[in-house]
Amino acid sequence: MRNALTVVIASAAIGVLAATAAPANAESANLTIDQLEAQGFDVRVNRLGSAPLDECEVTDIGNVQEQKRLVNVEGFNDRNALVPVVVKRTITVSLDCSR
Repeated sequence: MRNALTVVIASAAIGVLAATAAPANAESANLTIDQLEAQGFDVRVNRLGSAPLDECEVTDIGNVQEQKRLVNVEGFNDRNALVPVVVKRTITVSLDCSR
């Protein structure tokens, strides 16, 4: 069970990074941030320049951090297991707003 859960969590993290890293430069900063928030991320923004957000270009997406808590899950034959559950995810989006 634990190995399967680890594989699922790792696959989800890789999928998020692959889905967001590739199209970031082709999309608006607003759209990129909205998509990440829709995926459950708390988005932190590093910004260079003072142009409006709709004129900014995404230059990097990274620094994914997850806060986990162990949850007691009842199992068979009165055996319980502590399972890590993600309670908060943050990601940093770097923007170039100097144009």
